[in-house]
Amino acid sequence: MHTMQQWPDGNQIAQIAAFAAVAEQGSFTKAATALGRDATVLSRRVQSLERRLGVRLLTRTTRHVALTEAGAAFLTRSQAICAALMDAEEEATTYGSGEPRGTLRLALPATFGRMWIAPYLSEFMAAHPRVSIDVSYSNRFVDLVAEGFDVAVRLGELADSRLVARRIAPRRRLLCAAPSFLDRNGEPARPEDLARAPCLVFTGLASHPNWTFVNSKGERVTVRAQGPLVSDDAEALVHAAVQGVGIMLSTDWLVGRELAAGTLVPVLAEWLPHDDGAIYAVVPSNRLLPAKTRAFIDWIAGRFSPAVPWREA
Repeated sequence: MHTMQQWPDGNQIAQIAAFAAVAEQGSFTKAATALGRDATVLSRRVQSLERRLGVRLLTRTTRHVALTEAGAAFLTRSQAICAALMDAEEEATTYGSGEPRGTLRLALPATFGRMWIAPYLSEFMAAHPRVSIDVSYSNRFVDLVAEGFDVAVRLGELADSRLVARRIAPRRRLLCAAPSFLDRNGEPARPEDLARAPCLVFTGLASHPNWTFVNSKGERVTVRAQGPLVSDDAEALVHAAVQGVGIMLSTDWLVGRELAAGTLVPVLAEWLPHDDGAIYAVVPSNRLLPAKTRAFIDWIAGRFSPAVPWREA
């Protein structure tokens, strides 16, 4: 039957460290000076260790301390334990403040992650060769702590106040359509016209099926979108929009390449779809972040600054 590893507590470690120091220095006084402790404290710790083990480790005279046979054997093991603890502490410190290292677990939005992060991850890995990356591409909001993720990239508004977020890029929503669609159907004059127009409807929108618009005068209009294609796959809707099937409510990062190529053009540009969101890198806490996590957040923020790549496209 498997039993849980029994780890020494703080008192046991302190007793072992006191014994090793006294044995190496050959004196309680010299060991106390080396450790910055009182000699009586070290004496009590060694006595407690001997009582716990049921064997004398040191013979004491007024001028000298000597190891017993059991003490000599225990010292060899104690020195290995102390060295291993120091090595473990030094190694752990490097994860926090040294060169980024270890496995970085990322949770990325499926479409955005594939389009605007995946193509550039090789740059991050080349800059940080001791970091390996484990990526999950999903539109599901993962539980960073419970599922063991280091960083998540989130789009839109952040509802979970327990998380620590860094805004890494802006985003904006817009209406767009193919020039061929507008040639056949004309361009809507006001948002209300969309209620009678063929729309391409994304079911992942929080307000689905409603689209809300605000103009520079503060006027606010909400319409119920409907049309020939409804989907939870935004990329499929983009393809349909390019083919002239209907008008799409999208985000600039999703259709930046099509806008640059002219296969899609903005519609009702003076009416901006209401959106308070942005693109964020999210961590469970900003206390004692591993170096790998800090490095990734700094890298991705720099990747989207000063200009986001979808607008450069």
